[in-house]
Amino acid sequence: MYREKIVLETTKRVVQIEENRLKRFGKETVTDTSYRVYDGTYAGIQYVQGRSDEEQGYQKAEDNLRLKRPYKFTPETGSRHRDKTEAVYTDGELMDIAREIVGYLSERHPDYMFLGEVTCSRAVKSMNNSLGLDYSDTDGNTATSFYFKHKDSKDMVDGIIELSQRKFEMKKFTDMMENFLDHFTDKVELPEELIIQQQYYGMLGKFYESLDAEKMALGTSLLSGKTGQKVFSDRFTLAHDVSDKYCWCTSFFDGEGVTLPGDRRVYIENGVILSGYADKYTADKYGVPHTGSAVTNMSDIPSNGQVNFQIDRSDKTIKELLGGRLSVVPILASGGGFNDRGEYVTPVQTALLCDGERIIGRLPEFTMRSDVFHMFGDGFIGVGSDDPVFNDKTILMKMSYGK
Repeated sequence: MYREKIVLETTKRVVQIEENRLKRFGKETVTDTSYRVYDGTYAGIQYVQGRSDEEQGYQKAEDNLRLKRPYKFTPETGSRHRDKTEAVYTDGELMDIAREIVGYLSERHPDYMFLGEVTCSRAVKSMNNSLGLDYSDTDGNTATSFYFKHKDSKDMVDGIIELSQRKFEMKKFTDMMENFLDHFTDKVELPEELIIQQQYYGMLGKFYESLDAEKMALGTSLLSGKTGQKVFSDRFTLAHDVSDKYCWCTSFFDGEGVTLPGDRRVYIENGVILSGYADKYTADKYGVPHTGSAVTNMSDIPSNGQVNFQIDRSDKTIKELLGGRLSVVPILASGGGFNDRGEYVTPVQTALLCDGERIIGRLPEFTMRSDVFHMFGDGFIGVGSDDPVFNDKTILMKMSYGK
């Protein structure tokens, strides 16, 4: 019989800001512990909020073998520890950052009201077992998130500006705010060609759904039957990547203690579907490749779905990819998304015209329309080698105006 323990400890401190003033400070630390025993057929699991006596935890997990949660797989082995923390701030230092931000917003952008927060988070995830596995992954960041509204606006909010940094740099924050707001009241017309520029994470929902190996096997995925086929642009490569370069509060091991060579696995390469993602159970049931994608379930056996998708970058900057064209940057868009057929329609309440790096002015409201095969096929321009506008990875893709 094998024993295994998973511990997840998260600390979060938040300074809330309302009407350009410090409003409140909050702080919490949450620890979750999962004791697990495996007898080769079943898994016994005992979940504890906080920490408890280890022997008692394992004994209760062993008692829970009677629940007969099926799990026939042998635990993993290995030893590795990673800490991506770049800065640890005291409560006082975090308050000083928040005060500096409030002072800047009030002085530099007096025509705007701001509602938001400064959040400092840190997470430590560890896993060890009786076969000798000993893993831990630590990461932390300081994030700013602000809704803003111009004093003459009739809307509830005009947009949202967000920035996350492992080590807070005030200049990155002020540069971003000034780029977004200095020309926000300059009204400009929609360009004839609609090229969307934004962070791409929210655009990948269909891939999380469609690359699920179980759905692909059952024929319920948009990508069922397409393995080995070229479906998307030659320039489009999609990978699960938790390497030091691309991880962001994502551990290098999955919920079963599995790690990948180079902390990376490619699912779509140059537009060709290579495989779906599968944990041990899914791979065994459907005879598909095991990809180390088990979600950590502290109170049950693992499930499929831990993937940290990244699109490979171009060797060109955003401005080079645009080639003199202008882009559209949505900063407030709601009421739409993908449907079951992969069609994408989203109303954009606030968007800005951009040359790839600098904001030119505010655009009228519009609706953007496309579908997943065009967005990452003929409409896919690329992900820039630089991080303009958002201080983060930025995608360019062609879309159509819709109603």
